[in-house]
Amino acid sequence: MKKKILLGYNFDRAGFKVLEENFELIYPEKQYFQKEELLHLIADADVLVPNFGYRTDKEIIDCGKNLKLIANFGVGYDNIDAEYAASKGIAVTNTPNSVLEPTAELCFALILATARRIGFYNSALRTQEGLRWGLYNNLGTSLYGKTLGIFGMGRIGQAVARRAIAFGMNVIYNNRRPLDASIESRYNAKFVDFESLLQLSDVISINAPATSETFHLFGSNAFSKMKSNALLVNVARGSLVDEKALIEALQEGRIGGAGLDVFENEPKISPELFDLENVILTPHAGTKTVESRLEMQHEVVGNILGFFAGKQISRVN
Repeated sequence: MKKKILLGYNFDRAGFKVLEENFELIYPEKQYFQKEELLHLIADADVLVPNFGYRTDKEIIDCGKNLKLIANFGVGYDNIDAEYAASKGIAVTNTPNSVLEPTAELCFALILATARRIGFYNSALRTQEGLRWGLYNNLGTSLYGKTLGIFGMGRIGQAVARRAIAFGMNVIYNNRRPLDASIESRYNAKFVDFESLLQLSDVISINAPATSETFHLFGSNAFSKMKSNALLVNVARGSLVDEKALIEALQEGRIGGAGLDVFENEPKISPELFDLENVILTPHAGTKTVESRLEMQHEVVGNILGFFAGKQISRVN
């Protein structure tokens, strides 16, 4: 009898077709399984590829009596109670390789767009009023020679640093611990404490995971220590930023602008952000490319096949 893979989302079938020879694949009829459906279907599933509409929590895990693997479609796995899964002997994997470059691309696109006011220009030019073309009107800011502060200098943070170097930026970073000197040398990057990152950076890029320690780390206190013209870019998780405090800081001119790909209560977005000309918004689009989606599916497939073959996988618990 074939092992069963329960796919919580109606993924593109082509990417998972290779699994059909040895596994029974169960897809939702609509976009995704409602939680009640999943609780019923997961009872005899060996593998779950979860969706993002709700958390794969203790209730779901407990119903998976035969569950051996939760293969996440994405690098962030805060949508899964990975610690509880481990206590039940269930492996959790993620897709760190396929998301790396596209997420760093979008991150730097937001840095550029926010600094050079591309969103504002584009919107204003499309209105009947347009905008004034004067020499000193609606100025943006250059990146060359500026300091990029990276919060979370992991693989994505380093990929952002690589792009920053090409633009002539200086790189500082804050991590749980300093990187090896050889890695720092590669990016000419300097480790600083969190307060120094806030005070010295012209642009701050958030590239760290969501944890209890990072929840609302960027709030009123942090914004009060940033430069008044500093820019904040977040492609990590919305929970790292206190969205209400960010809106207030932007409205009051305590920081210069923001580029946001993730939000605290997504897909809901605070409506105040829509009215701010110094904010660029994208819909959690870090991996929204044709190539990335296909590579992510391949990585999920590799984790599933590797798990049952006893090979190395990107296990996170």
